[in-house]
Amino acid sequence: MAVVAHLARGVKPLVDLVYPPRCPLCGTALADQDGLCADCWSLLDIPGEGGGEAVAAWHDHGRPVPAHAATFYNDASRRLVLDYKHGRRIALARLLARLIAARLPETDAGLGKPVLVPVPLHRWRLWQRGFNQAALLAVELARLGKGEVLVDGLLRRKRTPSLGGLGREARDRALAGAIIVNPRRRAAIAGRDVVLVDDVFTSGATARACVGALAGADARSVSVACFARVDDGGHRGASPKNETPEAL
Repeated sequence: MAVVAHLARGVKPLVDLVYPPRCPLCGTALADQDGLCADCWSLLDIPGEGGGEAVAAWHDHGRPVPAHAATFYNDASRRLVLDYKHGRRIALARLLARLIAARLPETDAGLGKPVLVPVPLHRWRLWQRGFNQAALLAVELARLGKGEVLVDGLLRRKRTPSLGGLGREARDRALAGAIIVNPRRRAAIAGRDVVLVDDVFTSGATARACVGALAGADARSVSVACFARVDDGGHRGASPKNETPEAL
């Protein structure tokens, strides 16, 4: 890895010459490939800074499940997510992961690093999209020292319909049995702290299904890490609930 990092630093000036750094939101020239301009940074709504809960949480069968988000879901974060996931700008994974990493708590050295498990895609959705956006974020978080990635820790064994417009009970029914722990990875999850990684946290239905599966595999604890979180049903800005199914 040290050799790769050295080579990357060596070719960076050439990359910057061929592809001048630009802000991914507005196109303003930047000094570095991996960031936003000052104006666009100010458009991000950081939890705890402008109001709203810094860390969302719910309980799964009595166990607290904190959800750490880099930003609230608003117009600026929505554009980044859509460019990343549907515009296939997968290079944004590093930027989004850095923002997520900044919101994650430091881990107890005595407990070891947590396991980073991405929310899974069904194989047909993965084939259509070509990549799992949550898995790329998990890989980048591992590179930032936030845990050990387990890309196939969870499996989505059946396709689910769009959850847009459904109530909580209907969403949970649609996801019932859809997400399971990979039988080959149960031993790697049992007794470990697990961080569930995704790009956007909306109603929490998918996260609840994943958390339930991980808890059933005897994970010591489960938390959620995401780039953008919808606050109060999307009242802080654009809401994923108003997007078409293909845009989620």
